[in-house]
Amino acid sequence: MTVRVQTEDFDLTTEVAQLRARNPAIGAVACFVGTVRDLNDGSTIASLELEHYPGMTEKALEAIAAEAQRRWAGIEVLIVHRVGKLAPLDQIVLVATTSKHRGDAFASCEFVMDYLKTEAPFWKKEETEQGARWVDARESDDTALARWGVASGNASQGRS
Repeated sequence: MTVRVQTEDFDLTTEVAQLRARNPAIGAVACFVGTVRDLNDGSTIASLELEHYPGMTEKALEAIAAEAQRRWAGIEVLIVHRVGKLAPLDQIVLVATTSKHRGDAFASCEFVMDYLKTEAPFWKKEETEQGARWVDARESDDTALARWGVASGNASQGRS
Protein backbone atom coordinates (compact mmCIF):
# COMPACT_ATOMS: atom_id res chain seq x y z
CA MET A 1 0.00 0.00 0.00
CA THR A 2 1.02 3.57 -0.56
CA VAL A 3 -0.41 6.50 1.40
CA ARG A 4 0.63 10.13 0.94
CA VAL A 5 -0.70 13.40 2.33
CA GLN A 6 0.72 16.36 0.44
CA THR A 7 0.15 19.95 -0.61
CA GLU A 8 1.32 19.49 -4.20
CA ASP A 9 -0.88 18.20 -7.02
CA PHE A 10 -0.58 14.66 -8.38
CA ASP A 11 -0.56 13.27 -11.92
CA LEU A 12 -3.05 10.46 -12.42
CA THR A 13 -1.17 8.86 -15.31
CA THR A 14 2.12 8.78 -13.40
CA GLU A 15 0.52 7.46 -10.21
CA VAL A 16 -1.31 4.64 -12.02
CA ALA A 17 1.78 3.69 -14.04
CA GLN A 18 3.83 3.39 -10.85
CA LEU A 19 1.10 1.34 -9.18
CA ARG A 20 0.83 -1.03 -12.14
CA ALA A 21 4.60 -1.45 -12.43
CA ARG A 22 4.72 -3.13 -9.02
CA ASN A 23 2.83 -6.25 -10.10
CA PRO A 24 2.62 -7.75 -13.61
CA ALA A 25 -0.31 -9.98 -12.53
CA ILE A 26 -2.62 -6.96 -12.30
CA GLY A 27 -5.64 -7.29 -14.55
CA ALA A 28 -7.63 -4.30 -13.32
CA VAL A 29 -7.09 -0.80 -11.98
CA ALA A 30 -9.94 1.25 -10.53
CA CYS A 31 -9.44 4.94 -9.74
CA PHE A 32 -11.37 7.72 -8.11
CA VAL A 33 -10.25 11.35 -8.31
CA GLY A 34 -12.08 13.87 -6.15
CA THR A 35 -12.03 17.54 -7.12
CA VAL A 36 -13.04 20.84 -5.52
CA ARG A 37 -16.56 21.88 -6.52
CA ASP A 38 -17.39 25.47 -7.38
CA LEU A 39 -20.79 25.24 -5.63
CA ASN A 40 -21.80 23.62 -2.36
CA ASP A 41 -25.06 23.93 -0.42
CA GLY A 42 -26.18 26.78 -2.68
CA SER A 43 -23.05 28.91 -2.28
CA THR A 44 -20.25 29.68 -4.71
CA ILE A 45 -16.95 28.29 -3.43
CA ALA A 46 -13.89 30.50 -3.89
CA SER A 47 -11.54 28.04 -2.17
CA LEU A 48 -11.42 24.98 0.04
CA GLU A 49 -8.86 24.58 2.79
CA LEU A 50 -8.11 21.11 4.15
CA GLU A 51 -6.46 20.67 7.53
CA HIS A 52 -5.15 17.49 9.16
CA TYR A 53 -2.97 16.16 11.96
CA PRO A 54 0.34 15.00 10.44
CA GLY A 55 1.19 11.46 11.44
CA MET A 56 -2.31 10.73 12.74
CA THR A 57 -3.87 11.23 9.31
CA GLU A 58 -1.38 8.94 7.55
CA LYS A 59 -1.96 6.21 10.17
CA ALA A 60 -5.72 6.48 9.65
CA LEU A 61 -5.32 6.21 5.87
CA GLU A 62 -2.99 3.22 6.28
CA ALA A 63 -5.61 1.53 8.48
CA ILE A 64 -8.26 2.12 5.80
CA ALA A 65 -6.00 0.65 3.10
CA ALA A 66 -5.15 -2.32 5.33
CA GLU A 67 -8.84 -3.03 5.94
CA ALA A 68 -9.46 -3.02 2.19
CA GLN A 69 -6.56 -5.45 1.70
CA ARG A 70 -8.01 -7.67 4.42
CA ARG A 71 -11.40 -7.73 2.69
CA TRP A 72 -10.06 -8.20 -0.87
CA ALA A 73 -7.01 -10.46 -0.86
CA GLY A 74 -4.34 -9.61 -3.39
CA ILE A 75 -5.28 -5.99 -4.02
CA GLU A 76 -2.94 -3.01 -3.90
CA VAL A 77 -4.12 0.36 -2.62
CA LEU A 78 -2.88 3.87 -3.36
CA ILE A 79 -4.24 6.90 -1.52
CA VAL A 80 -2.97 10.41 -2.27
CA HIS A 81 -4.75 13.18 -0.35
CA ARG A 82 -3.98 16.85 -0.64
CA VAL A 83 -4.11 19.41 2.15
CA GLY A 84 -3.84 23.17 2.21
CA LYS A 85 -5.75 25.76 0.21
CA LEU A 86 -7.30 24.53 -3.05
CA ALA A 87 -9.35 26.22 -5.78
CA PRO A 88 -12.39 24.92 -7.66
CA LEU A 89 -11.44 22.13 -10.11
CA ASP A 90 -8.23 21.32 -8.17
CA GLN A 91 -7.72 17.65 -7.43
CA ILE A 92 -8.16 16.73 -3.76
CA VAL A 93 -7.84 12.97 -3.54
CA LEU A 94 -6.80 9.95 -5.56
CA VAL A 95 -7.82 6.45 -4.57
CA ALA A 96 -6.59 3.66 -6.84
CA THR A 97 -6.83 -0.07 -6.30
CA THR A 98 -5.51 -2.93 -8.38
CA SER A 99 -6.50 -6.56 -8.53
CA LYS A 100 -6.53 -9.53 -10.86
CA HIS A 101 -10.16 -8.86 -11.82
CA ARG A 102 -12.31 -5.74 -12.22
CA GLY A 103 -14.94 -6.65 -9.62
CA ASP A 104 -12.48 -6.57 -6.74
CA ALA A 105 -10.83 -3.41 -8.10
CA PHE A 106 -14.15 -1.54 -8.35
CA ALA A 107 -15.45 -2.73 -4.98
CA SER A 108 -12.24 -2.07 -3.07
CA CYS A 109 -11.82 1.39 -4.60
CA GLU A 110 -15.37 2.34 -3.62
CA PHE A 111 -14.89 0.90 -0.13
CA VAL A 112 -11.69 2.89 0.43
CA MET A 113 -13.35 6.12 -0.70
CA ASP A 114 -16.48 5.52 1.42
CA TYR A 115 -14.32 4.72 4.45
CA LEU A 116 -12.02 7.70 3.83
CA LYS A 117 -14.94 10.17 3.60
CA THR A 118 -16.09 9.31 7.12
CA GLU A 119 -13.05 8.04 9.03
CA ALA A 120 -10.04 10.01 7.79
CA PRO A 121 -9.19 12.97 10.05
CA PHE A 122 -9.47 15.90 7.65
CA TRP A 123 -11.24 19.16 8.35
CA LYS A 124 -12.56 21.25 5.47
CA LYS A 125 -13.21 24.97 5.42
CA GLU A 126 -14.90 26.62 2.44
CA GLU A 127 -14.46 30.26 1.51
CA THR A 128 -17.75 31.59 0.10
CA GLU A 129 -19.10 35.04 -0.75
CA GLN A 130 -20.75 34.98 2.72
CA GLY A 131 -17.41 34.20 4.41
CA ALA A 132 -15.62 31.11 5.67
CA ARG A 133 -17.50 28.05 6.94
CA TRP A 134 -16.54 24.59 8.11
CA VAL A 135 -17.95 21.71 6.07
CA ASP A 136 -20.13 19.41 8.14
CA ALA A 137 -20.10 15.64 7.79
CA ARG A 138 -22.97 14.25 5.73
CA GLU A 139 -25.37 11.50 6.70
CA SER A 140 -25.13 10.19 3.13
CA ASP A 141 -21.42 9.44 3.73
CA ASP A 142 -22.28 7.51 6.91
CA THR A 143 -24.93 5.59 4.93
CA ALA A 144 -22.43 4.75 2.18
CA LEU A 145 -20.01 3.33 4.76
CA ALA A 146 -22.77 1.40 6.56
CA ARG A 147 -23.43 -0.73 3.48
CA TRP A 148 -19.95 -2.21 4.03
CA GLY A 149 -20.94 -3.18 7.58
CA VAL A 150 -19.04 -0.30 9.20
CA ALA A 151 -20.83 2.13 11.49
CA SER A 152 -19.88 5.79 11.62
CA GLY A 153 -21.48 8.59 13.58
CA ASN A 154 -19.57 11.47 12.04
CA ALA A 155 -22.60 13.31 10.69
CA SER A 156 -24.19 13.32 14.14
CA GLN A 157 -20.86 14.55 15.60
CA GLY A 158 -20.40 17.33 13.02
CA ARG A 159 -17.11 15.92 11.64
CA SER A 160 -16.06 15.89 8.01
